[in-house]
Order: sequence, then structure tokens, then C-alpha cells
Amino acid sequence: MLSPLIQSTLLMTLGLGTLVTFSSTSWILAWIGLEINTIAIIPLMAKTHHPRSIEATTKYFIAQSAGSATLLITACLAAWHSGNWAISPSSDPIILNAMTLALMLKLGM
Repeated sequence: MLSPLIQSTLLMTLGLGTLVTFSSTSWILAWIGLEINTIAIIPLMAKTHHPRSIEATTKYFIAQSAGSATLLITACLAAWHSGNWAISPSSDPIILNAMTLALMLKLGM
């Protein structure tokens, strides 16, 4: 079990990550916000020491890692293609599809 101080800190960190993600204007800041959310939610998921919660947390971490790596790579490709890090739709269908796949992985779809 988590102490109330740690649990409230993790919940505030979760809110901060969401705020950073929603207010970001570049892909790097959006990625940082999503990673803050991932780091904050994992201890909250694994707070009960049951094998199923640990298994679910591990599966969640693997899916989030794949989504994060895909998002970071496609953000770099989009920045290389457009010349800036701004969040804007790419004209390249491969980058657009990979970005959609990465965001779907991060959303848990």
C-alpha cells in the first residue's frame, strides 16, 4: 500500500503530465507529458501486491514503451520532414499513419 503522501504526489504528477500534454505546442513537450503520466500511473497500478496487478502493470508498461518509442521516432521524422517541432498534420501518409498508431498505443486502444 502507498502512503497518502506518496499517493497524493503521484496523483498531482498525473495531473501535471496531463496539463503539460494538453498545453504543449510541440511534439517533444507532448511526449514529455505522456511520459510523466506513464511514470506516475505505474506505481498506482501496482500498489496492490497481487500477481494479476503486477502482470497488468508489466503489460501496460510494455505497450506504453512501444507507443512512446514509436511516437518519438515519428515526431523526429515529422520534424525532419517539416523543419519544425510544431504539432501539425503531416502531408506524408507514412508519418501520419505511424503517428496515429503511436497515439493509439499510448491511449491503450
